[in-house]
Amino acid sequence: MKSDVLVSITTKQPRPDWLRAPAPVGANYRELKSLIERLNLHTVCESAACPNVGECWNQRTATFMILGNVCTRRCGFCAVQKGAPLEVDYDEPRRVAEAVEAMGLRYAVITSVNRDDRKDGGAELFALTIAAIRDRLPGCGVEVLVPDFQGSHAAMDLVMAASPTVLNHNTETVPRLYRQVRLGAQYERSLDMLAYAKRISPETPVKSGLMLGLGENTDEVLSVMRDLAAHGVGILTLGQYLRPSPKHLPIVRYVPPAEFAELRRAGEAMGFDHVEAGPLVRSSYHAADSVPSIAAI
Repeated sequence: MKSDVLVSITTKQPRPDWLRAPAPVGANYRELKSLIERLNLHTVCESAACPNVGECWNQRTATFMILGNVCTRRCGFCAVQKGAPLEVDYDEPRRVAEAVEAMGLRYAVITSVNRDDRKDGGAELFALTIAAIRDRLPGCGVEVLVPDFQGSHAAMDLVMAASPTVLNHNTETVPRLYRQVRLGAQYERSLDMLAYAKRISPETPVKSGLMLGLGENTDEVLSVMRDLAAHGVGILTLGQYLRPSPKHLPIVRYVPPAEFAELRRAGEAMGFDHVEAGPLVRSSYHAADSVPSIAAI
């Protein structure tokens, strides 16, 4: 079989015991679900079927997804709905800030669907959301997980001018697998946007992450890690890809915790300031831990 063809794991292969997350239950979980529904907001926790929703919501953390819940791209790994995008809701930043305040967050993570229908890719709404949160909670850290804005430096200028605590953009996988995994994205474009963010705001930590288990090999992962370090990325996340449904890309293999530990040590040796690596790690998992000023609170 050619190396660039994805293969499915056997249906008889059970999910390993080390890859089990707490069920989404509990008082905090129910309270947050009610709050998000009342404010008519979306979270990547639910829309992308994140396995950590039970743990994170019970710890009163969530990743808000702005600009609706319909994506203009059709990435093979993602559970977010695809299709014609929704109208931009300019009241959404206020409601996100209200939710952040109600949750008593010290660190908020904001992401979005891809909005290739908009010239700025949605950058304006990221900036407005950062400002709205800071107006209500001046001491709250705000990490933004942004799309590639189709390579628009002007769009990145809008976001960085709002002074996010951390700028995150995920590379997701190795270059060889981009055509299957990140339809419409370009590896070099993502690297360029990360480097540009660091160049225009050197004091802002820049972050990126990859999913493993899609058919990549270790040498390819290490090569991407070196590329990220060379392009100004200081915070790295590495986690296991989990198939949201039979319609999505298959899992080629489950990567054991020991391999994640080895990659974490390799990342630290490359000079990353913080590496979060493990089977259940996602881009916003324990996000505040990577920012010393927030983690110390």
